Amino acid sequence: MSYHISVMLHECIEALNIKPDGVYVDVTFGGGGHTREILKHLGEKGRVIAFDQDADAKNNIPEDSRIIFVASNFRYLARFLKLHGYKKVDGILADLGVSSHQFDTADRGFSYRFEAELDMRMNQEDALRASDILNTFTADKLQTMFSEYGEVRNSKTLAHRIIEERQLKPHRYISDFLILLKPLSMGEEMRYYSQVFQALRMEVNKEVDVLTEMLESTAECLKPDARLVVLSFHSIEDRLVKNVMKTGNCKGEQIKDYYGNISRPFTVITKKPIDPSQAEVRENVRSRSAKLRIAAKKE
Repeated sequence: MSYHISVMLHECIEALNIKPDGVYVDVTFGGGGHTREILKHLGEKGRVIAFDQDADAKNNIPEDSRIIFVASNFRYLARFLKLHGYKKVDGILADLGVSSHQFDTADRGFSYRFEAELDMRMNQEDALRASDILNTFTADKLQTMFSEYGEVRNSKTLAHRIIEERQLKPHRYISDFLILLKPLSMGEEMRYYSQVFQALRMEVNKEVDVLTEMLESTAECLKPDARLVVLSFHSIEDRLVKNVMKTGNCKGEQIKDYYGNISRPFTVITKKPIDPSQAEVRENVRSRSAKLRIAAKKE
C-alpha cells in the first residue's frame, strides 16, 4: 500500500527556490515524498529538518545523514529549530493534507469506509479520541464543532441526536455512528459523512490551534528571502495561510509598530492560490481540493 502520494510535488519544490547548502524544513514529513525531493537538490552541506508526530512516519525516513527527524507536532517548530542549532532556515514547507496512509489504515478510525473504533488521533500518545468528544461534549460544543470545522448544515440537529444516543449507550464504533448519521444526512451522503468526520478529526487533533501556532512562528524562523510554501486542503486552513502571509497573523489583523507602520513580514508571491493540474487530479483524486500558497520573508 502506498503511504502517501505527494500533491503538487514539483510545484512545491520549485516554490522553495532551493539552494544546495540551504537548510529546509518539511513540517509534515508523512511518507517523505517532499523531503526526498528536497534532498535531490541539496549538496553535502544542505539539511532537511523533518517533523512528524505520527509514529508510523518513522518507517519512511531514508538513510541520509542530511536529515534531522523531529518526532513531534509542528506547533513546536521554533523550539526544535533552536534546539538543533538553527535559529533561521532557508525555507519551510507544509503539506496540510491528512496522509493517505492514515485514511487507509482501518484501525486509526479516520475514515467512514472501515469498521473501527472512533479514534482519529494523529499522535497515538494523545489521550482524546473522537469517541470521547461524542460522549462528553455538550450540545453547544458539538454544534459549534460540526458547523465551524465541517460546515455541517444541520449541526444543531446532529448534536442533539448524538446526545440522545449516548444516553442509551456510549459512542464507540464507526458502524454505529454511521447508523446515527444516515437518516440525518443532507445532500450527497458520502459528502455529509466526510464533513462530519473532518470536523471530528480537526477537534481531536486541535488542528486549527496547532496550525495557527506553527504559521505565526514561521516569520521568526525564516531568513530574509526564504520561502514559506503551504499546501492546504480546505477553506479553514487556506484562510489561515492567506492571512498569515498577508499580515503575519492568522486573524488577518493589520498590526502597526510604534511609528504607525503596518507590519508585513512576508511578500506574497501567489496573489491567488495555485491549483493542481487536471492531469494530477485524474491521477490522484485526493489532490482536487489542494491550494498552494507561497510567500517570501522580507528583510
